[in-house]
Amino acid sequence: MSPAHGTCIGTPGDMNATTLLLLGSGELGKEVVLAAQQMGVETVSVDRYEQAPAMQVAHRSHTIDMTDAAAVRDVVSREDPTLIVPEIEAIATDELDRLEEEGYDVVPTARATKLTMDREWIREFTAEEVGVPTSEYAFADSHEAYRQAVSDIGTPVVVKPTMSSSEKGQSVVEDADDTDTAWEAARAGSRSDTGRVIVEDFVDFESEFTLLTVRHDEGTTFCPPIGHTQQGGDYRTSWQPHDLTNEQLSAAQRMAREVTDGLGGHGIFGVEFFIQDGEVIFSELSPRPHDTRLVTMASQRYSQFDLHLRAILGLPIPDVSVERPGASTALVADEPLDSPGFLGVDAALSTPETDLRLFGKPKSYAGRRMGVALATATDTDTARSRTREMIDTIDIVDDN
Repeated sequence: MSPAHGTCIGTPGDMNATTLLLLGSGELGKEVVLAAQQMGVETVSVDRYEQAPAMQVAHRSHTIDMTDAAAVRDVVSREDPTLIVPEIEAIATDELDRLEEEGYDVVPTARATKLTMDREWIREFTAEEVGVPTSEYAFADSHEAYRQAVSDIGTPVVVKPTMSSSEKGQSVVEDADDTDTAWEAARAGSRSDTGRVIVEDFVDFESEFTLLTVRHDEGTTFCPPIGHTQQGGDYRTSWQPHDLTNEQLSAAQRMAREVTDGLGGHGIFGVEFFIQDGEVIFSELSPRPHDTRLVTMASQRYSQFDLHLRAILGLPIPDVSVERPGASTALVADEPLDSPGFLGVDAALSTPETDLRLFGKPKSYAGRRMGVALATATDTDTARSRTREMIDTIDIVDDN
């Protein structure tokens, strides 16, 4: 019997299954799959390498080059999913556009997936159309124009490809000696053949934070702000809540709403900001769960993954608060290992109010995140201390 109203979720393995096809199967995708399975959703995991973390828990999996449009179309045709959920940026986004035109539901939209990977578009949209404060910036598609942009803005500047995955190709030009090196790094890290780069004034910020923004059937919901630190562009620690004044929080919420409304679709968006001289400045945006927000698995009743799934399924989004102040710290490998093992897990978990996620990645390399330590406490400083204590007890070893 069909329900009188509302969302109907089918049964995995049955003809009526609600099927989620995940493009990108790392640690974030793994948590999306686990959240989906708790709601009775059939899950299909896709990535470029075998035994990616989400593949270890999904109902089915496929290994393809996700930048190959024909390979993406082939998997979609075979699985005929209810939802296509991109979890990384290195995907054939033009093919997602075509699939969406044919009636497939791409989360949050194919347009949002494509445009948020394009730093030129997102910066012009936020600064010029929406009018939110950003750092000074310029674009360049030749070496001569690039050097002129660096000269005009003045060092230090941050140099990035306009199209790239995560933080690939990003570097800081401290002085003139670094200029050519940063240009080559940006060109090498680009996902397009234009060689176009963005040069941004380096923000000497007091703090950086993310405002998790959930777009859903009933409107927009904000999570309490999350503070975080990075190293070389990669997440290392995060905590929630992050202290803001009422004026700063209101400004961030206004900007996040305006930017995400411009993108459309349902799901969770991570809108990142800097605080400089007390002012809130827009930094970046991702239309999906993100590693800096892993802390929500400890600090919130509903994690970023739970909220993302509810939003894309058309389910109610509850009011979100911090149940208890929390923190996370990444467990990072120092060297390449073919069979990584983890010593000291028992000691790490003896720390009060803690949890640990080991991602199950089949290989490690220097700088690769292999797990995350989570903790709660009466305050974020204590929670952060607990996660650092956990990480200090764990050694990643060759377990061959």
